[in-house]
Amino acid sequence: MSRLNFKLEFKNSDSQARAGRLTTLHGEVQTPVFMPVGTQATVKSQTVESLKTTGSKILLANTYHLLLRPGPEVFERLGGIHKFMNWDGSVLTDSGGFQIFSLPNAREMREEGAKFRSYVDGKVFLLSPEESIRIQKAIRSDIMMVLDQCIPSTAEFAQAEKAADLTYRWAKRSLAARGDSPQALFGIVQGAVYPELRRKSADQITGLPFDGFAIGGLAVGEGKDEREDLCEFTARLLPEHLPRYLMGVGTPIDILEAVHRGVDMFDCILPSALAQRGVAFSFQGKFQLRRAAYKFSDEALDPECDCLTCKNYSKGYLHHLVKADEILGWHLLGQHNLAFYHRLMREIRESIVEGRFLDYYHDKRDRLVISDGAGVEPRKSRKKKGFETVLGDYEIKDSEKGYSSIRHRSSGEVMHCVSNPDEESFKLYIEQSNLESLLAQTETQEPLVIWDVGLGAASNAMAAIRCFEKVFEADGEVRPVELISFENDLDSLRLSVQHPARFPHIRHAAPQALLNSGKWCHKSGLLKWNLHVGNFEDSMDRAAAPDLIFYDLYSFKTNPGAWTPSLFQKIYSSCRSKKTVIYTYTTSTAVRAALLYAGFYVKKGIPTGPKLETTVATNDGTVGGFLGAEWLDKWQRSGAKFPEEISASNQESFAARILGHPQFKFVRGQPSVTGIFS
Repeated sequence: MSRLNFKLEFKNSDSQARAGRLTTLHGEVQTPVFMPVGTQATVKSQTVESLKTTGSKILLANTYHLLLRPGPEVFERLGGIHKFMNWDGSVLTDSGGFQIFSLPNAREMREEGAKFRSYVDGKVFLLSPEESIRIQKAIRSDIMMVLDQCIPSTAEFAQAEKAADLTYRWAKRSLAARGDSPQALFGIVQGAVYPELRRKSADQITGLPFDGFAIGGLAVGEGKDEREDLCEFTARLLPEHLPRYLMGVGTPIDILEAVHRGVDMFDCILPSALAQRGVAFSFQGKFQLRRAAYKFSDEALDPECDCLTCKNYSKGYLHHLVKADEILGWHLLGQHNLAFYHRLMREIRESIVEGRFLDYYHDKRDRLVISDGAGVEPRKSRKKKGFETVLGDYEIKDSEKGYSSIRHRSSGEVMHCVSNPDEESFKLYIEQSNLESLLAQTETQEPLVIWDVGLGAASNAMAAIRCFEKVFEADGEVRPVELISFENDLDSLRLSVQHPARFPHIRHAAPQALLNSGKWCHKSGLLKWNLHVGNFEDSMDRAAAPDLIFYDLYSFKTNPGAWTPSLFQKIYSSCRSKKTVIYTYTTSTAVRAALLYAGFYVKKGIPTGPKLETTVATNDGTVGGFLGAEWLDKWQRSGAKFPEEISASNQESFAARILGHPQFKFVRGQPSVTGIFS
């Protein structure tokens, strides 16, 4: 019977991804799990307290290094590694096989064990399977690893077979040496890049009563695609009812890929090692904090992260610490990186439990390989599924200026076609509406209701969310927001979510959550984003009256029903209870006339891209600056003065309503209704 009492709780039908839990001598551990590497009874730059704060539950320590310093006699006298380092969580100890492999000029492999010279004092040691287990028993780790022979994954077949056979013989000796110890023990499958050797090794090792099994001998020379294939091949050979551990492979994308292939446990030095070099991980990609671009940044490292580093320190300060080689920078970035890894594992587990891991996998796959300032392209899928640049009636259009947009194939219209989508969304909707100032008005707890009409690829909605997060992080207080998006075809959003490298605004948890459940809530609970799928006119009655409307539907040519006087009248009726402002990109005379006919006051909006102006409409006539005589003259001369919805018999009454609009009451020399038709 397993000493870990491992329980496989969930497994997705469209992936090999698994979620389970194991119980060590020091508590329960949920899987998939990442184990920070505490080689010498310490995770570099971290304290036990900071490790707990990040969410660490199980650490990895190394038998080879602890043999050399402080030595097994210290652990025997002081009561084991947990008491020694004041850690009450679980500990897994590696056997030291990989470290011995890393000493090619200072070791000798024999049947009895590995003979090597200490880098500490030059003393010669013979680390046998029995000695490795004796040391790990003295350390009192919760999970021990058998001693194995690690070789380059690209070694010749004969060498790989010899090493795998030796690993099997050592595994049997390790198991015998464990005796009746309550510590768990894992066997290790070897075989380099040869499937037949992997199968043979797995058959041998899984025939022994281990408490779990590790996939060894990867990330030592083979390519990434080859590693993923071998990982999947080997994982399928391992018992389903016991935990599976991929040794030493642990970039975020490596973990995601390996979970997809059925692995439960991971370790890697990268969160700490790269933190020392000024690198931070996030779902927006890796941040290279040494870059001068961050010198004056007062933004949080990652606004989506709630670790102590992101809550308390700016990118500018972290950049300074890194450039000055201050140990605090290593500590803070290491703390963030470990928090990110544990968050990644929690999200992965949650997606498995909810049966949506494959969607999560596709969402995060591109994001985890982005590096700021490096121009990294999204990782190409070998299976291509879900990563085409066309979906339904939409396709990605890459600009020569370096940004991407979504194109409606039937009409040829491009979303945010005149400039970078993120910049246009911010300028046209966020900056022009003074959203940041509105969010700072915390004297009212009445939610600020925003209608995002025409969700599309979510550029406008995400611009609003980013603005909210900026105010929240800066002040800690912010007015509640209810963001309501309307869309009848989600393929444009789905397509952009599949390509986060092309669409930076998508690198956030919210868009995928909206696709999955139709809603997303900020961690503060102060911003709620809800989706109404279907015809906008039919959906608006179910939404709270808006304060702001971002009106970004396709043009009259593509979507004529979206710009009619009758629809604007219905919107006007929905807004009677409060002051409402509409922002839209169009400058169409017919659309402005339709807004006026509905009762809105209309004024010029700010320019965007090559457009000299846009349109703003409000039901409040006190703000001023509205269209006047010049526009009336233009409307009179226009060949499109009447929306198509207005029949010939109704044109006179339509014109009378425009001319009688309160915003024109101070205009001198208004043309008569009769003059309009002359």
